[in-house]
Parts: sequence; C-alpha cells; structure tokens
Amino acid sequence: MSKEMKIYTLGYGRLSFEDFLEILKEKEIKIVIDVRRFPTSKIPDFCKERLSEKLKEFGIAYAHIEELGGFRGGYERHMKSEEFKKGMRKLKKLAERKTSVIICVEENPAWCHRRYIAKELKREGWEVIHIKPRRLARSKSH
Repeated sequence: MSKEMKIYTLGYGRLSFEDFLEILKEKEIKIVIDVRRFPTSKIPDFCKERLSEKLKEFGIAYAHIEELGGFRGGYERHMKSEEFKKGMRKLKKLAERKTSVIICVEENPAWCHRRYIAKELKREGWEVIHIKPRRLARSKSH
C-alpha cells in the first residue's frame, strides 16, 4: 500500500454542521466513516441521509458501517465476532484509499466505542489520531 496507514476519529457531540465541516476540511478528510449503530440524531444534519447528502456537496464521501456500532452488553466481546471483523475489513478498505475519519456522537474517545476500534487499528500498525474539537467562538467575534 502506498498511502500511510493513518485514520482520524471524531465525536461530533455538540458541534454544528459548519464546525464539523471546518474540521473535516482542516484535516483534508475525504471519507467520513460513521460507526453509530443507529445513525440518527436529534440534530437533523447528523442523521444518516442528510449527513451523506451534505457531505457530498463538499466532495466528501460517507459510509455507515453498522457492524462497528456500539453494543450494550460488552463491546470487547463483540470484537471477537465475525460481524466486527467484517466491519473492520470494510473500514480498512475505505481508509486505505483516502484520508478518513471515524465518527460517533460521543466527544471523548475514552467514553466511546471508537476507543476499541482505535485499539484494534493500532494493534495492526495504524496511526490513529483522535480529533478533539475546539469550541469555535463565532458568536463572540464581532
């Protein structure tokens, strides 16, 4: 593989779509990989269909990998399943092609199942960078 094995993770939490997009542009993200089990949100811009459409407008691809979604009852146990392995294969295939970010709602990766995905990727030699969103103070300017 000619491209370095690097991937970002991001919990969009309380970000607006505009701030989320700014981060994607800053990191030159080309593929957003959604690992929410159920890709819905109280914020309409982060629901699967709308998010996919909006990202496409900016030349960013969207992929939902349901197999990597959060599981009640033990994500570590889920990591041993064929479903998880299938999801990881999908994720790596996408991330090997273009600069990618794994997203979920939880801002802190230590409290999110992204940490388990990251641990597995690191074990396989990937560089995993957790993006910590800075609060953009747009309302305070001007």
